[in-house]
Amino acid sequence: MIQRVTGLAFVLVLIGPIVLVYGAVEGVTLAVLLAVIASAFALPSAWQHVDWPRTLWLLGAGLLAAPFGALMTRLLPEPALLFVIAAMAIVALLGPRLSSPAAALLRGRRGAIVAGAAAGFMHSSSGLSGPALAAYAVSDRWEQRRFAASAQVIFLGYGLVSVALRGLPASPTWEVVVLGACTAAGIVGGALLVRVVPVALARAVMLWCAWIGALVVLVRAILAVTA
Repeated sequence: MIQRVTGLAFVLVLIGPIVLVYGAVEGVTLAVLLAVIASAFALPSAWQHVDWPRTLWLLGAGLLAAPFGALMTRLLPEPALLFVIAAMAIVALLGPRLSSPAAALLRGRRGAIVAGAAAGFMHSSSGLSGPALAAYAVSDRWEQRRFAASAQVIFLGYGLVSVALRGLPASPTWEVVVLGACTAAGIVGGALLVRVVPVALARAVMLWCAWIGALVVLVRAILAVTA
């Protein structure tokens, strides 16, 4: 539900509990697949609001970077991988607040390429592409409804490539079907709420969810080192 209202919070909210239940590798694989389902169900109601110029730059850069994220998951030990992902997410969210040059880096076409590459890399490696996209949306002053709609196209593209790179979940089919059905039902409910939720509230929730997602990864990294 929150994905359709804010544009990107699905995996940010899901990643913590699903990793605790299924483990790091299987949890992320499930989250990426469920994100594809969420975006596919959200896209029809969002289609008319998609900002195609921004979307295509973000999507193209992300698809080029996604294979490197998948490769990194195979080369780095899990704690190092988690620290890298958490650092990228936090830097992306802090960028617009640090200085004018940092914020300028995430504006316009150049900002779309930088944010898209970071988001695609993070999506294939952890499922957490939201912080980079949220940072770009704030820096480039992207109108919330158009961002939320465009994000569904971006996540669908990232997700399909990530599923192809990571493979399908190893969990029992019935569990995946139940999770997928719950995801679809939540998106349908969110499509109704998006018309009544204030823009300022949606943007605030989006940023809070992005920070929570980044900090969850950081905590996972610390726990993996100290375990």
